[in-house]
Amino acid sequence: MDVRAGQVHRRSDPPYAGTKHLVGAAQGSVGGAIMTLLGVPNALLWAVVMALSSLLPAVGTGIVWVPVAIYLFATADMWHGLIMTASGLLVIGSVDNVLRPILIGRETNIPDFVVLVTTLGGLAAFGFNGLLIGPVAAAIFITVWSLIGSANSPSYQ
Repeated sequence: MDVRAGQVHRRSDPPYAGTKHLVGAAQGSVGGAIMTLLGVPNALLWAVVMALSSLLPAVGTGIVWVPVAIYLFATADMWHGLIMTASGLLVIGSVDNVLRPILIGRETNIPDFVVLVTTLGGLAAFGFNGLLIGPVAAAIFITVWSLIGSANSPSYQ
């Protein structure tokens, strides 16, 4: 493979390939800790299920924490149900929003700010698919820009 083609391929590989498992493990750990503090039975099992379900697009960890919150409401534990709902919406979901841009930037050698802006811009422009399209488009642009710059330098020829 040509060196230039290898650079484009390395930078434009879906940046979520290695990070989605780490983010899932983090979300499962946070969710498991919250469920343990709230006294949910078998919290470790639900933490593992939450980590695995975080790989599913759109529904993700909600498959686990929403039924757990409903269970807590149904068992007349209103405060614990409210805490589970709030932490599911605010804490568990935020783990993904905070960790993913950091990990993607580290894998692709793109600055964190660029990853954050392109992720948010992709989300605004393309919806859920923009979470992938934005950073990949930025990676391709940066790579092509650097290749054009190196192709025009006297040392390349």
